[in-house]
Amino acid sequence: MKVINKVIRLRKRIARLNLRPVGFVPTMGALHRGHLSLAEKAVSECPLVVVSIYVNPSQFNEADDLKNYPRTPEEDLELLCRVLRKNDLVFMPDDREIYPAEDNRVFSFGNLDNVMEALHRPGHFNGVAKVVTRLFEIVNPDIAWFGIKDLQQLAVIRKLAVQTGNSVVIKGSPIVRESDGLAMSSRNALLEPAIRKNAGVIFRTISEASEMIHDHTMDEIKEYVINKISECPGFSVEYFEIADDTDLVTLSEKCEMQEGKDYFACIAVRAGKIRLIDNIGIRL
Repeated sequence: MKVINKVIRLRKRIARLNLRPVGFVPTMGALHRGHLSLAEKAVSECPLVVVSIYVNPSQFNEADDLKNYPRTPEEDLELLCRVLRKNDLVFMPDDREIYPAEDNRVFSFGNLDNVMEALHRPGHFNGVAKVVTRLFEIVNPDIAWFGIKDLQQLAVIRKLAVQTGNSVVIKGSPIVRESDGLAMSSRNALLEPAIRKNAGVIFRTISEASEMIHDHTMDEIKEYVINKISECPGFSVEYFEIADDTDLVTLSEKCEMQEGKDYFACIAVRAGKIRLIDNIGIRL
């Protein structure tokens, strides 16, 4: 694999290789097995794969969150060496390469702007849209992979591709989990040991909630999830919702679930000082 830092060099390299389809995996670094699973899928389908590593400041709501976000470039490259091939590319730009001029664009995603992550992280998805459109412009991929753990982000990016007329195929990839069920995340490394020890409660609880849908009301399920997780010291639920997978319309009654649509139980939890999200598919 080859590491490139400049937009013009990346574009020239992609043009010179002239391999299609081009697969793309955008990341913010601090890579783990979840990221590597995306790269592996890209490698299996595309003769040329680009993995980007860029911590995008425009999608952070809190200055401390941006400052503390884990950065492990050497370890990231070592991991990618195990997956990527000779011609594959790792794009590691700085802010000036991504934002050569001030980006004041404002995007609108309908209901996706008004639920769950959008309510708790105002402006976050607008920042995601800025960087993703810029990266798509730079790389010009045919297929791009994103993790289903960030379900709302995946829905936003799919809508973004349609709105901008980009023909890139957006593929979601299943959540990769630790042995106790905790969804892999770059932020897991920031968890305090006592908190990390109990963090498996998040997946266990939403798994139980997915089974409760058969015999309990939505209100009963929500109450159970909030109470069960809050019993663990240092844990509190920011939101728990059951929603469809396209516009993330949240449900208040089981009768609102439609035949043939996919639904997910989605949760955000404060685990000590760290905020974690997760989801699980749910069916009647």
